[in-house]
Amino acid sequence: MERELLNKMFEFHGHKCWASALGLRAGLLALEKLGVERAKAKELYVILETGYHHAAGCFGDGVQFATGCTLGKGILIRKPRGKLAFTLIDPKQKKQIRLCFNPKIREKILASSFMKKRKAGVPPHEIPEEEAMEVVNLVLDSPIEDVLLIGEVEESHFEPPVEVMGLEVCEMCGEPVAKAYVRIIGTGQDIKKVCVDCSGYPEGFEK
Repeated sequence: MERELLNKMFEFHGHKCWASALGLRAGLLALEKLGVERAKAKELYVILETGYHHAAGCFGDGVQFATGCTLGKGILIRKPRGKLAFTLIDPKQKKQIRLCFNPKIREKILASSFMKKRKAGVPPHEIPEEEAMEVVNLVLDSPIEDVLLIGEVEESHFEPPVEVMGLEVCEMCGEPVAKAYVRIIGTGQDIKKVCVDCSGYPEGFEK
């Protein structure tokens, strides 16, 4: 892997760590296995299985950077399972592949000074670079089969969600809101189009 690409990913992520490097390596491999290029718009989708508020969630940033399947493009779909895993989908070819962290090198990672300091509560950006890079290099230089569980390329039945274009202005707070999130309140002549927060309705998304 080119170090320039790795450093760009770290700049995007905010600090150097093994989990984001793992996500980068996995994302690049998934692109290669499907024979596709990094997404520029909505050519690809990622179903990401990392959860919320758990260690090594940085994996997701590496996957986003490698594949181009970002949250902002609407092509990163969260499926919280607490796993360092994802499925890359090419709707045009109707193909997909799933990759997951292989626990084979887990003990070596846990034994590192980087992880010992992380367990002690030291923020990753405050750990010396050489200690962070020791684990990063372990993840990048180990044989791929020791780092990742690589699924087969298989047929995909994924249906890309329809993009809803346009914004409405909430008639209560005056803020623009995507049409899919507009709520209708009132009756008769007193009907208003409002945002979720002003409506008092439960949150939700309508396709």
